[in-house]
Amino acid sequence: MAKAFTDSNFETEVLKSDKLTIVDFWAEWCGPCRAIGPVIDELSKEYDGKVNIGKLNVDENPQVSMNYGITSIPAILFIKNGQVVDKLVGAQPKGNFVKKIEAHAN
Repeated sequence: MAKAFTDSNFETEVLKSDKLTIVDFWAEWCGPCRAIGPVIDELSKEYDGKVNIGKLNVDENPQVSMNYGITSIPAILFIKNGQVVDKLVGAQPKGNFVKKIEAHAN
């Protein structure tokens, strides 16, 4: 299961992580977000220990969403060493996530 990132744990869990971190910005009412939820969970199992993968509910955590200028969801940020290194917006096939993970995880 993907981690739950929040306004309060974002710095510790994401920005200070020494691993590539994938943050799925989502909301309960967002259909495409719910569609990629299982993909995010699968990736978190497959890359367990190698890549930090989690979801951030934009309704419950407005601060982080505002900091990153998230205006449409699902938005998936790839963050490494505290910096955004890549981004996907909208529901995407799993292969797109895998390509970006492979490109940035080393």
